[in-house]
Parts: sequence; C-alpha cells; structure tokens
Amino acid sequence: MKGWPMYQELQQLKEMGLNKSQVQRQLGIDWKTVDRYWEVTPDEYDEIRKNTKRTRKLEKYEEQIVRWLQEHPDMSSAQIQDWLKQHYLDYQGKERTLRRFIRSLRIQYNIKKPIIQRQYQAVEELPMGYQAQVDLGFTTLVNTQGQRVKLTGFGLVLSHSRYKYVEWDDKPLTAARFIQVHYRAFEYIGGVPEEIVYDQDRLLAINENFGDIIYTAEFERFRQQMGFKIYLCRKSDPETKGKIEAVIKYAKGNYARHRIFDNIQAFNQGCIEWLNRTANANIHGTTKKVPAEVFKEEQKHLKPIPTIINQPEEIITRQVRKDNIIWYNSNRYTLPLGTYHPEREVKIKADQGILIVFDLETDEELARHEISLDKGRLIRNNNHKRDHSARIAELYQDTLANMGGSEIAAVFLDGIRKEKPRYVRDQYNLIIQTIKNYSLETISQALDYCVERSIFSAVEFKTALEYFAQQNNSPAETILDTSAIPLAYRIKTEIRNISEYAAIYGGMSIEQGRRNQDLFKKP
Repeated sequence: MKGWPMYQELQQLKEMGLNKSQVQRQLGIDWKTVDRYWEVTPDEYDEIRKNTKRTRKLEKYEEQIVRWLQEHPDMSSAQIQDWLKQHYLDYQGKERTLRRFIRSLRIQYNIKKPIIQRQYQAVEELPMGYQAQVDLGFTTLVNTQGQRVKLTGFGLVLSHSRYKYVEWDDKPLTAARFIQVHYRAFEYIGGVPEEIVYDQDRLLAINENFGDIIYTAEFERFRQQMGFKIYLCRKSDPETKGKIEAVIKYAKGNYARHRIFDNIQAFNQGCIEWLNRTANANIHGTTKKVPAEVFKEEQKHLKPIPTIINQPEEIITRQVRKDNIIWYNSNRYTLPLGTYHPEREVKIKADQGILIVFDLETDEELARHEISLDKGRLIRNNNHKRDHSARIAELYQDTLANMGGSEIAAVFLDGIRKEKPRYVRDQYNLIIQTIKNYSLETISQALDYCVERSIFSAVEFKTALEYFAQQNNSPAETILDTSAIPLAYRIKTEIRNISEYAAIYGGMSIEQGRRNQDLFKKP
C-alpha cells in the first residue's frame, strides 16, 4: 500500500485508538514509515509528495539511449540492451523494464519506429509448361464410425493454365509417399514441368511417423531422374507460391469440408471426379479462362515422364517402449524381452495381414504377429516372455571355453558385452569361428594385446591373431623388416598379472571379476 491510500488508512487507524505498532502490523508497512507520517497533516503530506521525485535506475542511460534511437529509429529493445551491456559494465537492467523505458522515451522525444510495408506487383504470366507449384495442407474429417480422421492433402498446380491435381492420404507422409504422389501427379497432367516451386520448410524435411525426420536424399535422386528444377520460396513468404496456397484452400473448403470419410481410395476417387467436374472445369477468377481448356495447349509443352526403374522403398519405423512393445494402428504388439534400449527404433512391414518387425540397422526379423482389426488390444507372442539373455550367457561360456577359460579371456569378453551390447552374439560367434585355427599361445598373445589397449572387438582380435600367428611361425634367425609392420603392432608381448588387466578394464579386483563372470553362468 502506497501514496494517499496508505496515508488515509494510517490516519483512520490512529483515530480508532490504535498505537503505532498495531497500525504497522495492520497495514504491513515499515514502522519507520508509520512514525514519519503519524503527525503529518494532509497539506503537509501533499507537499511531501510534490517534492519527492522518484528516480529510475535507467535514467542515467537516457541520453545515450535517445542518441541511439535518433540515429537508428528502427532499433529494437533487445539490441539496445545488448549495446548497454557492451558499453556499460555496471548495467543490470531487466529486458521488460528496459522495453517500457524505451517506449516512454519514444513518446517523450517523438521517435517513431519506422514501419516497413512490403509492396507487391502483379507477376507476368509464365510460359506454358515452365512452372508448377506444390504444397501440402491438412484437414480433419469424421469417418463413418464417428471418429475424427486427420488427412494430408498434396496439391500441384500449373502456373500458366491453373490446371490442378490434389491427392489425400490418411497416413503420415513419408519420403517414399512424397515421391510416389509426385509421380502420380505427373501422370495426371501428362508430363513434367521445367520448374517446381516449394515451401522450403516442406522440402527440407518431411515428418514421418509423427516425429521421425526423413531428409531428402531420395527426393534429390528422384528430381534428377525426372529432370525438373527446384525453386524454394522465401521463408514466411506465401505470396511466392500464392497459386498453390489458393488451390489447397480451395480443395479443403470446396471438396473436403463436411464430407464423411469412408476409406482413402474412395475419398481420392471422389477428389479426381471433383477436379474434372469443378476445380479444372470452372472459369478461373483471375485468368477468366477454364483451366482444362488452357491445359490442352500447355500439356504439349511439358517434358515426357521418364520411367522410374527403382521405386523408393517405404520405411515405417516405430519406437520400442520400455515394456518391449510397439504401437501399430492403436494396438500394442510385443517384442522379445530385452529388445528395448533407450531411443531404439525398429522397422515394421505389413504383409497380407501379418505385421513383421525388423531391426532398423541389421534387418534381422525380431517378431511376427497377425494384425488385429480391433483397437486398444495387446497382441502377445508367449515366446517373447522368455529372456533370451540366457542364450547369450551360454554362448559366452562356449566362447570362454574355446579361448582357454583364462581370466584375461573373461575380461575381454566382458568388455565386448559392455561396449557392443546389441551385437554381442555376432561378436562371440566370430571369435569362435576365428580361434579354431590358432594355438592357445597365439590366442593368449592376442588377448594380452587387445586388453592392454582396451580394444574390445572381435574384428580387431582377429587381426591381432593373424599377426601373432605369422610372428610365431617365422624362423628365429629371420630378421623382420619392421618398416613393413604397422606401428601399432611393433610390440613385445610379456606375461602380466591378471590384476593389471582388471585395473585397465575398470578398476575391479580379481574377486569382482570372478563374481561378474559367475553372473553369466546363471540360467
């Protein structure tokens, strides 16, 4: 409470017989303030207020700020704040406070911020067959079950004739679908234009599966095959591609709005009929011509459509959840126990009512389910309840036995499992296949070399085996040409205590290493 309301309340409480401490507690103000105004009359308080000038912390920078604003009227508050920090080390003002202060200075000194209004001119009509414009639009409809369905609309329009093509999709738009719908659009118009205008945000990255970004390497390959140039309109500049903006708006408002969605095939067939009946048959508002009639002449200027030899493969991914399931068409499908890793994704494919799940990097098949037509179900394979880590434990023991069962071998195998958990099975199998042709002495030398350098890789272990085997089979009197040996292999093997390797691997004691080794023996 400040100003006259505080003074009036203070005097009223005083008249009620309250002492200074009681008034201070009642008003929640400082006791010194109560004491200062206890005997002050209204006229005296008014005079005090008139003589009291509130100074603002930013006032000492006022002259400099005004000078900047007069020289550069379009300066923003954020830029002025940066300049104040640069020129005045003691500046500690907040951006919001500075913004209000600058606003008051602009009013006080009549420094208006210039408003730049962009001017437009009508664009000359482009030659026939030269340019097309492409964009995407989104709309939401209700299906026959009363559920809401989100549709993505792809639109293409020839800039000269205004001849249009529109296609819809009820699934997330992938890079492969983006290419395929282009090809169908070219088939509809009977050729390929010289140039296509895109919104740069749409072209640079396409949203796949609600979050998986697919970049345009595949699209660039398609562009080169088709032989058209790309023109990217400026960001936040819809006027550059105003023709296609109008087409997307027209398709959503004139065709899609208020329709009941049944299935995507019927919806797209209806859209083709609408194009032929209305969109391309009515007189265009700007050209005052019928697009279909102008198109008959423009089609002759389009380039022939090349045949695509390799159609792009459509890759659909899903993220693996912590409970080893994936979502597909509003149902949950199980994966083998142990599949989950943070941020791991898998590739899925639907084939004749069967959902097949693959590893995204190795293409190994992970699961196979019958696709359910229900919603909200958990589709389980009982085999997925089993922990397949037991198989890896058995493979670990087999590999360890083939390597001689030494503790240094156990350290090496533990290191592989720690650094390459997703490929541990392949690593162990490669080791078993490799060591069949080498003696235990050579195996021991290769293990010493790898563990000492913290190299936990079956491929590097195989290379070390080949080198030491060659060394061991060479005659004693042969003098090796060391210049031909890689620098990394110019070593002299020595026998070390296992505790040194345990320290290199992770600082664990021999007893800790043995306890870790025993964990693999448990089923």
